[in-house]
Amino acid sequence: IPVRRYCPARVRSQMRLFYIHGGGFVVGSLDSHDAICAEISEAAGAELVSVDYRLSPEHVWPAAFDDCWAVLVELLLENRPVVVIGDSAGGNLAAGIVLKARDEGLKGIAGQALVYPGLGGDLVSGSYAAMAEAPGLSTADVAYYREVYKAPEDAAHAFPLRAENLAGLPPAFITGAYFDPLRDDARAYAARLILSGVPVEYREERQMIHAWLRARFMSEGARAGFAALCDAVRRMAGP
Repeated sequence: IPVRRYCPARVRSQMRLFYIHGGGFVVGSLDSHDAICAEISEAAGAELVSVDYRLSPEHVWPAAFDDCWAVLVELLLENRPVVVIGDSAGGNLAAGIVLKARDEGLKGIAGQALVYPGLGGDLVSGSYAAMAEAPGLSTADVAYYREVYKAPEDAAHAFPLRAENLAGLPPAFITGAYFDPLRDDARAYAARLILSGVPVEYREERQMIHAWLRARFMSEGARAGFAALCDAVRRMAGP
């Protein structure tokens, strides 16, 4: 499984960061999120590993999930705590492998940071209806990505909102975009985690659309959102 490692100019934490890129399970690579990974690593003062997981439609569920899970297991074997980070489809995969780690008793995950994640909402209500034609990502796009991914609808590791029990998960930073059909997935997951006793910091970029990470040098809202993400990861990584 191809991975890429980033090391900041000054290492301030022995914790490892694990980044999973977005792209609807169909696009994205080590290169597509290279700058984002480098900037997060530098801001947190921690080594970061990103993964080039297999993509749909050539490789359907659970290929991408299995790749991310395998990398997480290898990282945890090094006996260094890990913060798992993902955006969009990567946020889905991040939440899913963190959930599986809890289910299998795998220790060492210090936190999870989910950026506008798609977590298995119903595609017809809430933000899926209100933001169905949002720029950057439509509800029809989400439906297409799920279709080619071909994950079972009842698989909690594929759709973490379907999980019956979220207790015992590591602290979470969750951030969404207001003008995004996935917005309510982030809201609902944050709320359920809180009700399950999990420490959660939730943030919503009120003027942003999906994939606002790419606008961090062009938009004040995206810049502030990215700074908040980096700050949350830095706090999870510790001194």
